[in-house]
Amino acid sequence: MIEALEPVDIIFFGAHPDDIELSCGGTIAKSVADGLRVGIIELTRGELGTRGTPKIRRREALAAMRILGARFREQLDFGDGNIRTGREEELQIIEIVRTCKPKVVFTMWPDDRHPDHIRTGRIVTEASWYAGLRSLETGLPHHRPQVTIYYPQNYLVTPSFVVDVTKTWKTKQRAIAAFKSQFYDPKSKEPPSFIADKKFLEMIEARGRHFGALIGVEYGEAFMTKQPPKVDDVIAAYAGREP
Repeated sequence: MIEALEPVDIIFFGAHPDDIELSCGGTIAKSVADGLRVGIIELTRGELGTRGTPKIRRREALAAMRILGARFREQLDFGDGNIRTGREEELQIIEIVRTCKPKVVFTMWPDDRHPDHIRTGRIVTEASWYAGLRSLETGLPHHRPQVTIYYPQNYLVTPSFVVDVTKTWKTKQRAIAAFKSQFYDPKSKEPPSFIADKKFLEMIEARGRHFGALIGVEYGEAFMTKQPPKVDDVIAAYAGREP
C-alpha cells in the first residue's frame, strides 16, 4: 500500500500524468478552495509518451499537485499503452478507496477515444463498487463512495452537469503549464505531438468557454453521471443563472 495516502473527500483518477489537469484542474482548485480534501491517482507513469520521461513527468505532476492544492498525488504502474485491469490491479484500487474513504470519485469517461482512458474509467468504476463489499476482505474496512463522476478528455459530450471554474481557470492553466515537457514550447527540441501543438491549448481554452457558456459563465468543466444529479434546492441550484 502507498504510504502517502490519507483520508480525503474526493479522489481524482486518471490514466496518465496531465489527464486530470486538462479536464478537472479547475474543479480540483475550486474544491480545495471550498475546504475539501482532494487526492490524485494516476494508473500509469506515462512511459510511452512522445515527450518527456517518467521521471520528468513525475516531477511535473508533483509541481501541478502543489499548484492545485491536492493532499497527495500517487502513480500506479498498470502499464502505459495497455493498462492492465486484472484482479491484482483492481485490488490496488480497492485498497486505495478503503484507505482514503472518499465521498466522491472522479474517473475518466469509459467511452473516451484513448483505450487507456476507457480502461481507467471501467476499472475505477468497478473497484469503487467492490470496495463497498463487506465480505471482500483486504484487511481494511469496506467503503463505497457515494457517487462516481466521469470526465471527458477527447469528445465533446452532453454533460450531466457543469462546474463553474471561472475563478480557478488561471490556476488550472498554471497546473497545465507545470507539464513543460508535454505542451507547447517554441524552444523545445523534443519530437512534435498533438498535445504539444500550440493549437491544443487553444482548444482547451475553447472547450472551457463552451462548457461555461452552457451555464452562463465564462469557464466551465463538464462531467457525467450514470444517473441524474439530485437537486434538493432548485433556487440554490439555478437562481444564479441568467434566463
